[in-house]
Amino acid sequence: MDYQTIKVTNDEGVATILLNRPEKMNALNMEAIQELIRATEDVSTDETVKVVVLTGAGRAFCAGGDLASTMYDVTNPAEVRKIIIEFGKVPLNLRNMPKPVIAAVNGPAVGVGLGFALSADIIIASEVARFGHVYANIGLMSDGGSIYFLPRLIGVAKACELMFTGKVIDAKEAEKIGLVNQVVPADRLEIAIKEVAFRLAKGPAMAIALQKISLYQGLTMDLSTAIEWEARAMSLCMLSEDMKEGIRAFKEKRVPLFKGR
Repeated sequence: MDYQTIKVTNDEGVATILLNRPEKMNALNMEAIQELIRATEDVSTDETVKVVVLTGAGRAFCAGGDLASTMYDVTNPAEVRKIIIEFGKVPLNLRNMPKPVIAAVNGPAVGVGLGFALSADIIIASEVARFGHVYANIGLMSDGGSIYFLPRLIGVAKACELMFTGKVIDAKEAEKIGLVNQVVPADRLEIAIKEVAFRLAKGPAMAIALQKISLYQGLTMDLSTAIEWEARAMSLCMLSEDMKEGIRAFKEKRVPLFKGR
């Protein structure tokens, strides 16, 4: 599919969705949102895709919503709600797809760009990355799922601080408070992403998908429900070809060759 504001590539099972408005620091207008919705739906159902990487072109990951866009001229509450619901489809697609999602944060990730980064399962940031929940600076409420992601990642008190003040933090502080998994030098970000992404792409796709679903479902389960869920998921894994291959490889002292079934 042809896109105007993003690029999508597939390299040996690793699909990269590149936000591609570098002249705007990858700020998002409605065209970009619609393209991201389609792209995240497509990679979710594409059986050749095992892992998804979300990143930005140029010096930014995503500078949030494009304030020059006409969507910010809308004053009708019903129309505003429609726009925000559309924005929210992207983090929903990323979080709900049965594949690992990695955010490669190469520069500023602010506003809805922060929400999109946080919707990934793993976040690897360049040392020049910056993170900001900057809505308060322009008199706006959060979107992009930030009110869901932030307190779960960094705790309510720290989330309150970032949300209420609108301050921007650097990559080191983001790592310190648990906002990102790893910070690497800018010139090593692509290498670090490939190491993780290709490792996951070679993994047991069914088991990883069930782990992803279970982790997020488990956040709202009590212990007995979680154990029952684990039992059902494990029964599916035990019947898979990948499990049999994993056991064979363990006995033969070799690296398993998983097929995703």
